Amino acid sequence: MDARTLPGEYHPESMQVHFGVASLVAEWKASVACVGTFDGVHLGHRAVIERAVARAREREEPAVLVTFDRHPAATLAPDRCPPTVAPLEANLAAFERLGVALAVVMAFDRAMSETPAQTFLDDVLVAGLGATSLVVGRDFGFGRGREGNAEWLAPRIPTEVVPPFLVDGVRASSTGVRQTVLAGDVETAARLLGRPFEVAGVVVSGRKLGRELGYPTANLARSVRQVVPKDGVYAGIARTAQGTFRAAIGVGVRPTVTATPERTIEAFLLDYRGDSLYGSSLSLAFVRRLRDEERFPNLDVLAEQMGRDVARTRDLVVL
Repeated sequence: MDARTLPGEYHPESMQVHFGVASLVAEWKASVACVGTFDGVHLGHRAVIERAVARAREREEPAVLVTFDRHPAATLAPDRCPPTVAPLEANLAAFERLGVALAVVMAFDRAMSETPAQTFLDDVLVAGLGATSLVVGRDFGFGRGREGNAEWLAPRIPTEVVPPFLVDGVRASSTGVRQTVLAGDVETAARLLGRPFEVAGVVVSGRKLGRELGYPTANLARSVRQVVPKDGVYAGIARTAQGTFRAAIGVGVRPTVTATPERTIEAFLLDYRGDSLYGSSLSLAFVRRLRDEERFPNLDVLAEQMGRDVARTRDLVVL
């Protein structure tokens, strides 16, 4: 076995993660930092992070990233807080893939929302992380009232501003991703993200009707309030501990079989022959919308349509 794959082996190339800066000891003398919620890590976010990483390598310094444990609106205006594009753990995994050396997760509570920009710059970025330069997006802002924007930062610390990232002439944004996902336009969402949109959760027991129809499905239960595609059937990819599989994904209330509609996300994993997935983690990537959710006259007609959905999924999704 390759020694690098031994269980419990420490990988020095892995990103370090700290929750807050109170116990963080920055032994480096300088770093390049970027700050943001980075919800979903879309192509606009990637442009900022990749530039920070590149600049850090040019200067032979670590690239450090500060993010938050929730959307700011969850504290400032919880009744208007949008669902997340991706859970925190997915964002952290994306930061690591982009080459970030250290990610610091700050709690965006009321005290954080009232922290002046100068205090955040001095205590968190400079004293806490040893930041000597920043890389930010054009609409960036931190501190109370988002005072710490690019113009405010310029005379205080060397700051590079990365221009907006355009996709088909439209600026990539977390809001844009949410809107396209909610509309069921998962292909446009993928262009904004640079990868298919994913929903993650754990597999729970359902009515097991799919098994009776010949298409046993994994029912997904989520732990965060994440945006979900418009009701319908999608061709996608399921990522499990046992491997990656094509998946026909249904989102909706199952009108043919459910007397009291309750919105569900369920997936039939093509060619899966492993053990039961109950209780395990599952991530579903949405590749193509196949059709709207429909009410069928009986279960036989539903089973026939499921067969067609599975066949289209096999044709459309390439692993």
